Amino acid sequence: MKSLCQRGAVDWVWSGVEGQITPRVLLSATTPKRRAWNEGRIIGQKRPLLPKQVWAIRALLELAGYPRDLALFNVAIDSKLRGCDLVKLAVSDLVKDDRVRERFSVIHSKTKRPVQFELMENTRETVLAWVKSPEMFACQFISPSHFHDRPHISTRQYGRLARDWGAAIRLCGSKVK
Repeated sequence: MKSLCQRGAVDWVWSGVEGQITPRVLLSATTPKRRAWNEGRIIGQKRPLLPKQVWAIRALLELAGYPRDLALFNVAIDSKLRGCDLVKLAVSDLVKDDRVRERFSVIHSKTKRPVQFELMENTRETVLAWVKSPEMFACQFISPSHFHDRPHISTRQYGRLARDWGAAIRLCGSKVK
């Protein structure tokens, strides 16, 4: 068996600190065995939705009869909250005495600062319709989970929902699997 030096895989480097010549092993470039998970995908912050796209998603969710998704989407658009803060919104944050609040504040989980925002009339109507629906009986959060041990959907689940909404109106880069 040949040594590294005989195969030409060793490079000799002058070390100025010690004043010696020391060997440095050169590793051959390897090709990855499989594709990167994010190859060809748009990562990071996405472009904001155009008003035409917002109304297309609203119409699609309303016609499809998805009250939870419509309420989540409308609150997300009006509040501009991050997904992690949106899924943790409690019913008591939004609704008081069978009325949806026009204005309220939420503390961002990332910055720990309060953010105040206003909900539009159509958002208040969809949230009230969702909260009064039978599926929301005794639910603490606006986006309840179907799993009994989890109080609300995960941020990842919300991300999948948002991706599917975009794919439904044929936004570029959105794929439904």
